[in-house]
Amino acid sequence: MCGIIGIIGKNDISDRLLNGLKNLEYRGYDSAGIATIHDKEIHRRRAEGKLINLSHEVSKHPIKGSLGIGHTRWATHGVPNETNAHPHATNMVAAVHNGIIENFQTIKEELGLLGYKFQSDTDSEAIVHLISYYLDKGLSPKEAFSNSLNRLEGAYAIALIFSSNCEKIYGARSGSPLAVGWGDNEMFLGSDAAALSNETTNISYLEEGDLVELSRDGANFWNKLGEEVKRDIVESKFNPIQIGKGNFPHYMLKEIYEQPTVIGDTLNTFFNPADSEIKLPSLGVNLAKISKVTIVACGSSYYAGLVAKFWIERYARVSVEVDISSEFRYRETPLPKDGLTLFISQSGETADTLAALRYAKSQSQHIVSLVNVRESTIARESDGLLLINAGPEIGVASTKAFTCQLVALAVFTISLGVSKKIIDKNESKKLSKAISEVSSKIADILQDDLQIKSISDNFSDVSNVLYIARGSEYPIALEGALKLKEVSYIHSEGFAAGELKHGPIALIEKGVPVIVIAPEGPLYEKTISNMQEVIARGAKVIIITDSDKLGDLDKKVWKIVSMPKVDNFVNPILYSIPVQLIAYHVAVSRGADVDQPRNLAKSVTVE
Repeated sequence: MCGIIGIIGKNDISDRLLNGLKNLEYRGYDSAGIATIHDKEIHRRRAEGKLINLSHEVSKHPIKGSLGIGHTRWATHGVPNETNAHPHATNMVAAVHNGIIENFQTIKEELGLLGYKFQSDTDSEAIVHLISYYLDKGLSPKEAFSNSLNRLEGAYAIALIFSSNCEKIYGARSGSPLAVGWGDNEMFLGSDAAALSNETTNISYLEEGDLVELSRDGANFWNKLGEEVKRDIVESKFNPIQIGKGNFPHYMLKEIYEQPTVIGDTLNTFFNPADSEIKLPSLGVNLAKISKVTIVACGSSYYAGLVAKFWIERYARVSVEVDISSEFRYRETPLPKDGLTLFISQSGETADTLAALRYAKSQSQHIVSLVNVRESTIARESDGLLLINAGPEIGVASTKAFTCQLVALAVFTISLGVSKKIIDKNESKKLSKAISEVSSKIADILQDDLQIKSISDNFSDVSNVLYIARGSEYPIALEGALKLKEVSYIHSEGFAAGELKHGPIALIEKGVPVIVIAPEGPLYEKTISNMQEVIARGAKVIIITDSDKLGDLDKKVWKIVSMPKVDNFVNPILYSIPVQLIAYHVAVSRGADVDQPRNLAKSVTVE
């Protein structure tokens, strides 16, 4: 995930910007750059690849300036090269940006007609040209920035410097974290506290929708309503466990809140919004000739594979088998000659999955892996790679990696369907558009986190929780139950709602919480009927739905978690968020170790 650093110093600060970026290397990146203001001009240095390349560029071509910004970029829109590297700039403003600007193409087309020239393939460049447009109309830097934010759709953290105002840095946050650091007649801005660890331990965190103006003697904050507000200054104590946690009490919550950004990062690895086309990397196989897909994974990754089974069979009309890694090779399952076997692993080091991969290779399977770590063993031993851009996931219970896996599997489904001529161009654009809207919809859900917390606080003394759903949301019921048992230690189970009468309904007694995942769609009425069955037996029902057609049922259910309406295709991604939040808040209310649950490890490297 991309990183941001900004410094208002007393002397030239290019070396300090580079040091700040060094602290952000853990987030992953493939290009980097810095920009400063000197003599009321913007000076930039950018380079593809590792920071050492940028350091060499700055050594060969030094830049002066006591105010500047820097960025490590993980390529989304546009390939990793110097042109696409941040900061992006006009002669008036330079910007660095984390996240995704969903409507950048519209802005680019509008400004292009007005004569603004774009140099890169990124969505981020639209920010500087939009701000320049407002500056050209006579607005002040803050007014131009504020007006531009009103036009931007998506998730972002942004830092800006202006050539006409060489004493200030501006920042804004929407769905992506940003922190202010306080120094001695110096000020700092960073994507997290790790970026600022060389400079200060006094940190303020922007809240959702905040805009900040930094000057040498302090910072002014405005909320999303435009009201000037205060943000507390807290002392950060850095050690290997706490670095990067920001203003969040746990990594798990931080990583839940990072999802609008990293989902956008992952999507734009495969999707070009300019032409609404999915472009997978070379997988070394002709997708049009695939007759069967075998998916192998563990834990949450296995549930992502189950969602993919629904998608691929429904939209690409290809048969899919999903297997648990630890069972796969021992069944000695027959595999079609030259078939495609897809392995899913966040770390790329999961021992069971790696062993299954080697078995599949011995059976002449074409191997594609979906991982979060390019250099991992599973990635290296695969024929093709689908790399997600979730960034480092520290919390043991997977959150952002899971939803990024779903995004990658969704784009794989579309590409497979197009190759099979099952999905036409219009359907491909429709489904791609639905995925592109997920980041902003998740940001909306996170705005209602307090509602979910208030529900979860009532779970602290329960001993059993059931999750039910149907169709492609059924694996999300399984995932929700897994999350809850992982971090809160409450016994929880997920069931296909239609299976209740085949046994699980025997578990229902008065007061047992049942979480019902029920978006509107072809199976909505059936799910509601199943919900009625548990209500009749005294269950305490929490329904997660986008429906406004509950009628009298809203008096029978205990709580309703309202969801935004989206295309049914992407519901599994969206409905992952509330079940993650429920698990997190229940665990916190019970005093559990959320980030390091007992008996669990982040990467299971032994069988």
